Amino acid sequence: MAFYDNTALTFERICHALMAVDRQSAEKMWLKIMPAWLRMKLHFPKLIRKFLRYEGLVLQGAHHRSHAASCFYPSPFESAAILTVDGVGEWATATIGSGKGSSVRLMKEMRFAHSLGLLYSAFTHFTGFKVNSGEYKMMGLAPYGKPIYAERILEKLVDLKQDGSVELNMNYFGFLRDVQMTNQAFAELFGGPRRTPESRITRREIDLARSIQAVTEEVMLRMAHTARELTGEKNLCMAGGVALNCVANGRLLREGPFEQIWIQPAAGDSGCALGVALDVYHSYFGQPRKMRSDGRPAQGGSYLGPEFSDDEVRGYLETQGLPFRKLNGESRNRVLAEYLEQGKVVGHFSGRLEFGPRSLGARSILGDPRNPDMQAELNLRIKYRESFRPFAPAVLADRVSEYFDFKGESPYMLMVAPVKESRRLPLDDGIGADDDLLPVVRRLRSDIPAITHVDYSARLQTVRREDHPVFYDLIAEFHRKTGCGVIVNTSFNVRGEPIVCTPQDAYRCFMRTEMDVLALGDYILVKPEQPPWPEGKGEGLENEDVAVVAAESHPPKLMAKLERLFAREFWPAAKRLAADGGLLVSEKFGNKATTWVDAEEPSDLRSLFDLPTALSEEEPDPFEFAAELTKPWHGREAAQLLKPVLANLIRAGLDHPVDVELEEQVSESVYVMF
Repeated sequence: MAFYDNTALTFERICHALMAVDRQSAEKMWLKIMPAWLRMKLHFPKLIRKFLRYEGLVLQGAHHRSHAASCFYPSPFESAAILTVDGVGEWATATIGSGKGSSVRLMKEMRFAHSLGLLYSAFTHFTGFKVNSGEYKMMGLAPYGKPIYAERILEKLVDLKQDGSVELNMNYFGFLRDVQMTNQAFAELFGGPRRTPESRITRREIDLARSIQAVTEEVMLRMAHTARELTGEKNLCMAGGVALNCVANGRLLREGPFEQIWIQPAAGDSGCALGVALDVYHSYFGQPRKMRSDGRPAQGGSYLGPEFSDDEVRGYLETQGLPFRKLNGESRNRVLAEYLEQGKVVGHFSGRLEFGPRSLGARSILGDPRNPDMQAELNLRIKYRESFRPFAPAVLADRVSEYFDFKGESPYMLMVAPVKESRRLPLDDGIGADDDLLPVVRRLRSDIPAITHVDYSARLQTVRREDHPVFYDLIAEFHRKTGCGVIVNTSFNVRGEPIVCTPQDAYRCFMRTEMDVLALGDYILVKPEQPPWPEGKGEGLENEDVAVVAAESHPPKLMAKLERLFAREFWPAAKRLAADGGLLVSEKFGNKATTWVDAEEPSDLRSLFDLPTALSEEEPDPFEFAAELTKPWHGREAAQLLKPVLANLIRAGLDHPVDVELEEQVSESVYVMF
């Protein structure tokens, strides 16, 4: 078993971040962060064995190495440049490296607090969306606006270097001092406080979304050019949460220096689990990499999740007494295509669940892209979300050029491309004086209006029969019937819930929305025939800014110890380090030439993965634990100075172990960096 982070380095970064601010802020964050780390996060090998009853080998990876491995090893390339960009891992916020055969090496990295991902998340938070999920809304909102704040962002918030590295001006960000992404100075810079979640979206939010999108695209283009210069490779692999920005990805493909790009479909942290497994397999155990003979990516269509047999689906339906029809092959697709042509909304459940944040036909809600009302209706009546959110086209891969200015494949909805000019309809410019987006959403923009965004763009999924024959054949049947080789494809869920996995999940979502038809494999269910459902339509949707409720409060005795340790040991050490210039995090805005630094990887990569014995023992000695914990730290002066403090912290945590899974109480509008 392998974990995709290096706990010791993450803990070092947290300590340095605490020491970089004033005492009052540091103590507040200390009491928020330390209890969960001392009781749980520093002891993950022991917790894995306890809660999973696992007695085998436990290894650790490194966050951005795991991202890099996740995108290179499944890619179709024998060799490639690698670019990973997210909020923050341990220290790294972006890396440049290369892969060749069975080897991955990182060359350069940017380090906390300088981060493109954190910059983007700050705007997600400020515009009233939830960090780590609302970024998609920002991308969808951006084309309605103008980049009028882009120059201000580049002048005040971030110094963008020619090599794509960034330096954040911490005077405008709050995440070092509080569980808030932005501060009062940020609000004053953009004309007032952040938008309250769920409140009306104004022109300010629309233009802010467009502005940070423009900045993000420019940063990514410069990073890509630096990656090409450093590696000399013609192909690029990408991962990290920022790699889910499909608009930037589309520009990289069209304007960047690489011939081909492959992006891990689960580019966020879920993909790190795959990445560390592959990294351990190749880099630790020395196993060779096997490429597909047809030159396609080893991940295929990314259908890697659970599936349910015909008998399991039928058993569920009959047990619940639900009316259905069973149709096979061509008859199934013909009936579903007819429903789509009639304007019906179809829930499509077929085969293995997709791995990654996008529904790719296995767990999808489908509609007719020619229907001018489909985008608004899907958003408001099915998904229960903002009307402006765009929908993706699933298009037959061999017909993509008939509809979009795009060459190649985009099987994971990670590329945005323009709708062909011949299919577009003229639009008047701008949003009304009342900032109402709905009339803009309802304007006809092309002959496939439901998937054409306001700027004539679309987030593509190209579908090949080898990846998902059932989904491909349904689109092909719709094409035969209507002459349109495209259908609307959006995730099978409502706002605030994960994509459905089981037949039970799918039926519940079907009944809680105004979907018309549900296809559970070959079993077709029609809404008017179903028995009454006890829940109301759209009931219980998640709010944009909720707090996670802690499963267990921290013991008062532990909190008292932490207060004493902060005052007597930690803060005096912090003051000494600051005086000696030993802090690795600073609030100073220094206008550095670059924030890329050399990635510090050992020549023997196996040593990256082994966990020291002291970090794995059931009852570790606190001093040995502290010594091993600080051994890989970048700041040697801090490691030596803090070692006695850490030993006392470890002892305090061991005196108060957790008996249940522990969650932190933190706003979901904060990037998860602790």
